[in-house]
Amino acid sequence: MGENKTNKKQVRVWCDGCYDMVHFGHANSLRQAKALGDVLIVGVHTDEEISKHKGPPVFTQEERYKMVRAIKWVDQVVEGAPYVTTLETLDKYQCDFCVHGDDITVTADGIDTYHLVKKADRYREVQRTAGVSTTDLVGRMLLLTREHFKRGDKEYTVALEHSSNLGTDSTARSPYTGCSKFLPTTQKIIQFSSGLSPKPTDKVVYVAGAFDLFHVGHLDFLEAAHKQGDFLIVGLHTDLEVNRYKGSNYPIMNLHERVLSVLACKYVHEVVIGAPYSVTADLMDHFRVKVVCHGRTTIATDADESDPYKVPKQRGCFKILNSGNTMTTEDIVQRIIRHRLEFEVRNSRKEQKETAIIKLKNEQQHVKQNGNCEIEAK
Repeated sequence: MGENKTNKKQVRVWCDGCYDMVHFGHANSLRQAKALGDVLIVGVHTDEEISKHKGPPVFTQEERYKMVRAIKWVDQVVEGAPYVTTLETLDKYQCDFCVHGDDITVTADGIDTYHLVKKADRYREVQRTAGVSTTDLVGRMLLLTREHFKRGDKEYTVALEHSSNLGTDSTARSPYTGCSKFLPTTQKIIQFSSGLSPKPTDKVVYVAGAFDLFHVGHLDFLEAAHKQGDFLIVGLHTDLEVNRYKGSNYPIMNLHERVLSVLACKYVHEVVIGAPYSVTADLMDHFRVKVVCHGRTTIATDADESDPYKVPKQRGCFKILNSGNTMTTEDIVQRIIRHRLEFEVRNSRKEQKETAIIKLKNEQQHVKQNGNCEIEAK
């Protein structure tokens, strides 16, 4: 039996996409894809291909390649993958089949990008993560609404209102572009979690922040922090706390969304959900923290004007890290605002395409059902 197990052929799985503003929805799709096999190969499209078929991406191709490489379930990234998935691509990387979510992806001409692999029966589908999409996040930034971090009985609703031509609210006509809810569960967090605990000999590193719209700036910082020890814990501040020190309508992503985005990163071992803004002695002792790190961004004081890193500084274990990357969440928002019209057109075009395809599918289903009814009647 042991010999058979050793000789068993590895199942190689292919995924591809734009992976723009890589969020937990992308990560969840890749997690499900990896579960269908042993090795996950991910193809990422170029800026040129995405601009041709969808409209301008928010992140550059180099940023997107880097972000996908850092997702814990990804074994290999193929740069510049073709927009239409071919059998030649699957064969080149020795992949048994291709996996995609149950949403619709089409070319500029309205052709299903997976039609070739579907025809050859080398296509598998996983469930799309309801409640978030790149289109949705772009819409939030264009509107800078506070709807995404509602409180009280509406805490879990991330629907946007008054999005007009953006197609990102609960009334959007396309069920794929339009997002209404993300319902976090303990099961989802367990699926994303590493499930590991620090060993007694591990040097535990702690960092904290908003980690809003998880991007390459965060990624480079977490990689640098990861190198400071053996086990990296990330504290995530509540939406209200982030709004206190960042102002405007931040955070763009709510706490539940930010937790999963950070947990998907291969450098992160554990997350503290709703961590206190000031790093306390209790927190450090509880997690046996040996090093506390912060990036080179400005450190805001706590609500009582105190230094949030007073305790780790007193203990001589506070470190400012230079990750070599100066990108901030505000930079991403500025990119969106600078190209507002382009992104509005992109979102509108995407919704129109999806609506047309859904309509066609419904008509085909209707014809099929009516045909069956006639046969049964006879």
